[in-house]
This record gives sequence, C-alpha cells and structure tokens, in this order.
Amino acid sequence: MASGASVLRNFSPDQRFWAFGQTIQTILHFSPKENAYASLDYYTEGKYNNHFTASAKSPATSPQELEYIATGRLSYRQISLGWKHYFKGSYIEPTDFSVYGLAGFGFLFAKVRNFVPADTVLYNVIPTFGESKVRKLTFDLGLGAEQSLGGNFFVFVDSRIWLPASSHTSPYLSNQKNVPLTFILSAGIRVLFGTFY
Repeated sequence: MASGASVLRNFSPDQRFWAFGQTIQTILHFSPKENAYASLDYYTEGKYNNHFTASAKSPATSPQELEYIATGRLSYRQISLGWKHYFKGSYIEPTDFSVYGLAGFGFLFAKVRNFVPADTVLYNVIPTFGESKVRKLTFDLGLGAEQSLGGNFFVFVDSRIWLPASSHTSPYLSNQKNVPLTFILSAGIRVLFGTFY
C-alpha cells in the first residue's frame, strides 16, 4: 500500500488550474521488478476564468452581443489500473534507491461548475451555466523513484501525466480539447505487507 500528497497542474486549453490532492495505491508484486497497481486520486477544485461573447436569442434583444467573463470550477477524481516496472532496483531494494515507470488506464470522474454573468433567458451562452459531471477514459504514464527507510517502509516521489483516451464532450466544459491534460507530482510512503512470489 502507498499513500502520498499530490500537486496537479491542468494544461487543458481554457481550463488551466492548480489543485492539491491525495493518491492512494494498492500494489501487487509479481516479481521484484514487475508489479500491478490500482490507484485512487482525488483533488481540490480548480478555478479558471474565460472571456466569451453571448449572442441574443431574439432580434428584439439589445444589445445583440454581450461580452462576459465566465468562471469555471473543475475537480478531478480518478481510478487507475496499470503496470509498474522497476528499471533500477526493485520493490524490496533494502539500501540503494530504485527507479520505476508506470503505465495504465484511468477512469476520470470530473465535476464542473460554471458561473455565467449573463441572462441565459435572453442570450446563448458558452459554456452552459450550472453544474454537471464529466466522465472520461485516460492514458496514465509516470516515472518515479523510491528509497528504503528501513524495514517495510519506503519513501517515494513520482511524476505522472493523464492524457485523454476517449472523446466524450460536455457543453459544461469551456473547451473540449485535451481534457484532461495534467501533470502530477506526488510524494509519500509505501508500506510493504508481504511477498507473493
């Protein structure tokens, strides 16, 4: 089992933000270098602002176009399943540090909220005002290192990225392109409970 604190930077167009969170991993060791993992990540809400122009729904509405700033808030929750391979060392390396790579698929559960300061009865606005949930599949890639603290305790640091693996769209997103597109930096403790090979 492993648990750590994380910092997330979202680089999706028009939806860039920072968030803080936690990652929890369960790791099954098939050999000293080959492991399967299941992880859960959850993050605080990120905030971003974008400029838009609303068009009037009726020719009688004045003005016909209205510029506004929409405030969006997006929070990520993700379950990931994948493979962990040690390039240097192993999961049970007692003295030297180890280096590993991660590759997997994720199931992203995002919550998006939009605040639009325009009358939605009179104007067509983008993105859609209100709150919704967005679900996406992701490719997950990462690289990390860990060091034994003695006994069954290890400290780790890793960096990961989430890339979109599905094309599901939502009118609540300010931009549909590259959601998610994240860089994550995590650090924490891994505790070894036993060996299975």
